[in-house]
Amino acid sequence: MPHSIANVIPPSGWICLDSSGNTIEPSKAIMSLDNRGLAYGDGFFTTMGVIDGQVLWLDYHHQRLVSHANALQLNINSEELLAVLQLYAQQLQQGMLKLIVTRSTQDIRGYGYMPSTSGSACDIWLKCSAMTVATAEPLCLPDGRSIPIQPSSAAICLSSQLSCLPPPLAGLKSLNRLDNVLASGELQGIKAQILKSNTEQSIGEGLLRDMSGQWVEGTMSNVFYQLSESPFAKSASEKPSTLPAYQGNANYLTTGQWYTPSMTQSGVDGVMRQVIIDALSSTEYPVVIRPLTDEDLPKLTQLFFCNALRGIMPMRSLTLLSGEVVDF
Repeated sequence: MPHSIANVIPPSGWICLDSSGNTIEPSKAIMSLDNRGLAYGDGFFTTMGVIDGQVLWLDYHHQRLVSHANALQLNINSEELLAVLQLYAQQLQQGMLKLIVTRSTQDIRGYGYMPSTSGSACDIWLKCSAMTVATAEPLCLPDGRSIPIQPSSAAICLSSQLSCLPPPLAGLKSLNRLDNVLASGELQGIKAQILKSNTEQSIGEGLLRDMSGQWVEGTMSNVFYQLSESPFAKSASEKPSTLPAYQGNANYLTTGQWYTPSMTQSGVDGVMRQVIIDALSSTEYPVVIRPLTDEDLPKLTQLFFCNALRGIMPMRSLTLLSGEVVDF
């Protein structure tokens, strides 16, 4: 059955869809103050870049839809919804699609929901934003696909911390993002101070710990790193193969051992994070998932952040909480 989509994206950019992706009439598309996403953060979201009418990394966003719907027990026809997203992407051509999924209002009072069809029903909101998606210098992955790589910038360790969550909530891009909100506010405050000081320093991202003290991710991105000494070395003389800071080197991802923190207790298991893990899985140096600790920070030789919209964001330095600067 053909899908019904709006012929023109509304000025607000927001469109209401049913669980199969069909457009709901604007007169009926009203978000209630009883919406469970607003009241309890009961839902999730995903943000997709669109270039030349195509959703970037569509297969990975599909995986997110399926995994998040299963984890939160929401009923979504992911195949039908993806088909609709592609239609809106063709209409948008260049920009961003943001999909928010919340559990539908429940008949029972409070947090609970019924283990039934009505309990798994959801409200879906799609925002279509025309914008220039970063098309920085492309970096070719071992599987032939390419991702943008941004100009290098500096990172700083933030004092804000992320919540530790139990399974199956850890790693989800849920609507509960207050820890990221506060961390982003701290980062913006630091940027404002730098701007007032008229220095040439440019901070691109902040590195965050969770409540256990391990460094997990950025305010809006996942993190990958290399170390001067392999934590798995069999002898003191065994050193990992490393590469100087990114300077247009096509082998940036495939030379040296990259590590990334686990998402099993905190953070967001991002689309671009999984793209990179999968792309390097059959190379000489598959990504190793291990914690990033305070003791590791002075030993860092490479650090980059990544997300689905900006691709890879290489860092040239990291300012520690002590004020010490680690240069890469």
